[in-house]
Amino acid sequence: MESLAPGLDRLVGGLTSELDARLADADAALARHYPGERAGRQPVHTVYVPADRFHAGLVAEHGAASLRAVDAHEDRLLALVDGDADLVARVRDKLAREPVEDLRIDLEDGYGTRPDAEEDADVRRAADELRAALDTGSAAPFSGIRFKGFEAPTRSRGVRTLALFVSRLVEDGPLPDTFVVTLPKVTAVEQVEALVHAAGRLESGLGLADGALRFEIQVETPQSILGPDGGALVARMVHASAGRCTGLHYGTYDYSAACGIAAAHQSLEHPVADHAKAVMQAAAAGTGVRLSDGSTNVLPVGGPDEVAAAWATHLRLVRRSLARGYYQGWDLHPAQLPTRFAATFGFYRDGLAAAASRLRSYVERRDSGVLDEPATARALADFLLRGVDCGALSAEEVGAGTGLAADRLAGLAHRAVEGRA
Repeated sequence: MESLAPGLDRLVGGLTSELDARLADADAALARHYPGERAGRQPVHTVYVPADRFHAGLVAEHGAASLRAVDAHEDRLLALVDGDADLVARVRDKLAREPVEDLRIDLEDGYGTRPDAEEDADVRRAADELRAALDTGSAAPFSGIRFKGFEAPTRSRGVRTLALFVSRLVEDGPLPDTFVVTLPKVTAVEQVEALVHAAGRLESGLGLADGALRFEIQVETPQSILGPDGGALVARMVHASAGRCTGLHYGTYDYSAACGIAAAHQSLEHPVADHAKAVMQAAAAGTGVRLSDGSTNVLPVGGPDEVAAAWATHLRLVRRSLARGYYQGWDLHPAQLPTRFAATFGFYRDGLAAAASRLRSYVERRDSGVLDEPATARALADFLLRGVDCGALSAEEVGAGTGLAADRLAGLAHRAVEGRA
């Protein structure tokens, strides 16, 4: 660094000290509110299953059912991916090896309202089944429950289910690090604060570590996007979570219906959905809170034509979400898994060569047709790591394309290497 004239050097030094003092509170607030991306792998989807249908072998069952769908309609799947047999082979391998990345045991809308004794019994049984799956290694890498929300009519039932499930789950083993709970129907920041309070009380009562209970906020009400004062309440919810919030999940149909959208037009790609998800994206940026798109209720069942049409819709919507920075979504049926992974793997494999080349040019400071900024280099590295995380890309081909070791790639993506699964 070039030295300054003595008088100017003293002026700059003094001014820097003054600005450091002046901006100390703002610097601390920025670091506190926007700590950066969360370390570790993000699942590409969350599979929802009603609690009364969940059992320890469900992941393997879903994998087998999804492979049967591919067997029955492989010609249609091949046509949808432009005849890419290698991609279909990769999807088959994923379905046989890890068909479900994140599983949510549902005790809310997908389960319905039932007598307390029946829900209590299903909660206990589902917790026991999840513990069995965890103990035998047959559980999904990520898991959790969705309980009824903290609105007045469902609050008591929601709290009871949450406490009963967690207490039962930890009777015979630890709470998994990748376990989260989902808070639905959020209409007020105070409901998020209430869940923070409840989580702390449960941790204390069950002997869990502080902060062990983490949660996702399901954004399915207009009130969670726009408050009565015109502010984006979802941003306040993130910062009211005391660091416990790991994700914002968009609820396609509740949100669309609440906005008055006719059933025939409710979709992940409706303008009201795009608006809500753009607000969620801005609210979560830099906080370490991840985003998940919602579901499509068009299921690939019936004859070959019906399956192919539903697969085409699902494939297109998943690719659309990925292109918009929503790297996770919901799946509701085993036959949606082939197109979930076909779309996801295709997205990363199609982008591999260009992303690796651009990142290599950036790191080596080579002339190329694109002048990338540091923030774009971070996005390129993150894209490649996400591809490796889900199995679309291998670490070897990413390393060969970029010329970068894993730790260097993770550093460019602002990720902690040891946090990746």
